[in-house]
Amino acid sequence: MSFQNNLFLTSSDSDKKAYVEMMEATVRAIAASMTDEQAYAGMPPYDLRAAVRTDELLPAEGCGFEAVLEEIKAKILPNLVRPASTNYMAHLHSAALVESVAAELIIATFNQSMDSWDQAPVATEIEVEVIRNLCRMYGYDENSDGVFTSGGSQSNLSGLLLARDWFCNEKLHYDIKKHGLPENFRKLRMYASEISHFSMEKSAHLMGMGYEAVVKVPVNSAMQMDVEALKKLIEKDIADGNLPFCIAATVGTTDFGSIDPLKELRELCDRYGMWLHADAAYGSGVVLSRKYACRVAGLALADSITVDFHKMFLLPISCSASLIKDKRNFDALTIHADYLNREEDEEDGYINLVNKSMQTTRRFDALKVWVSFKMRGADGWSDLITGCIDNAAYFYSRLAENPDVEVITAPEISSVVFRVLPKNGSTEDGDTMNKRVRRELLHHHGVVIGQTVCNGNVCLKFTLLNPLQSHAKLDELLDLILQLSFK
Repeated sequence: MSFQNNLFLTSSDSDKKAYVEMMEATVRAIAASMTDEQAYAGMPPYDLRAAVRTDELLPAEGCGFEAVLEEIKAKILPNLVRPASTNYMAHLHSAALVESVAAELIIATFNQSMDSWDQAPVATEIEVEVIRNLCRMYGYDENSDGVFTSGGSQSNLSGLLLARDWFCNEKLHYDIKKHGLPENFRKLRMYASEISHFSMEKSAHLMGMGYEAVVKVPVNSAMQMDVEALKKLIEKDIADGNLPFCIAATVGTTDFGSIDPLKELRELCDRYGMWLHADAAYGSGVVLSRKYACRVAGLALADSITVDFHKMFLLPISCSASLIKDKRNFDALTIHADYLNREEDEEDGYINLVNKSMQTTRRFDALKVWVSFKMRGADGWSDLITGCIDNAAYFYSRLAENPDVEVITAPEISSVVFRVLPKNGSTEDGDTMNKRVRRELLHHHGVVIGQTVCNGNVCLKFTLLNPLQSHAKLDELLDLILQLSFK
């Protein structure tokens, strides 16, 4: 296989033949690497680092694709984490549906750039259609809009930035877009659960307000934002002369999958003149489950919603969207340039998506949603999402009945956090034991699970995003964890 003279897929027979052969060889190598059910082959960090070290990344003469593929087969494919394995439950990191991998091939091959219509004509129109349907799916009307982003952190940043600019325009009659931060910007306050995603603080920093602008709200025993505590914090800030502008609800916390009470938070936003942002990076997928969609019904009450498709929707990284109830608020991100998004083109019907995006160059990620939604349909998607949530409920019930285990809270979505309790007289404390068990699972059993801290204690975490997971496998994994804990 010598492809040195073939640079791209073009209309030439030689380029088409080379493209097909290269893709087929790569696909065969990937498929051949799937030899067992392990989620990770087990190599520890220093050994893996030594195995992939190279002193000649750019040789004087290229070695050709065949030689590179052999090195990939030897060093890279065997050591990749495999989220499709039922032994993988560590993070909000899913397997990729096969049809969405096919969509990725189209995306990479044609390399559309989603900033202007003339760089991505049909891709632009498909993204517009996907966004229109997503807005309807989450209960928004025709005045809404959205845009695809790189992930939940950027979607959160987009929603929070629009919230701040809306507040300053509407309540302070001040235009940040033109004039920069107001003199009293240090008084701006947003509210988020104490277990909300770190992108809340990061967004506040990037918006020039700093971490101190984020007021962390205590949670209740179900790991949901405490509404009464929030109300007191808002009223104290108002009394102190601060400017509450946004409540950032979490619809599926990273560790627990807990859902903040959206109806009550909407009422507080209306009472105090604030924006409601919903970080539903995790929980947005629940809307597709006929059995459980009621748990996220309040999303339609939010002014902006973060949706992640590379979590519960099982699509390849990266794929996310930022949706807003009132599309006029995207004006905060719009600026025209003669070389890209000319106003005269827009008047003639050319849509330039850069007008509502924080990024300029973006991938055609909407295609992955378009393909997978059309292929599987509402029934298929409901089964996938419902199965994951059912598995979490089952695993929680097994943990709750075991005296050797402390489970933190009942799952609302598909995450279960627990810790194994040390036996009386054990020389190993609980934190050390749970850390050791996770490492042994990773390096000796090909099982990848999560670890976090709750109430000062090290805990283990199952994030169940794989619809292939079974109750029998969950029982087997629990038995293995207990066996390793008390060996």
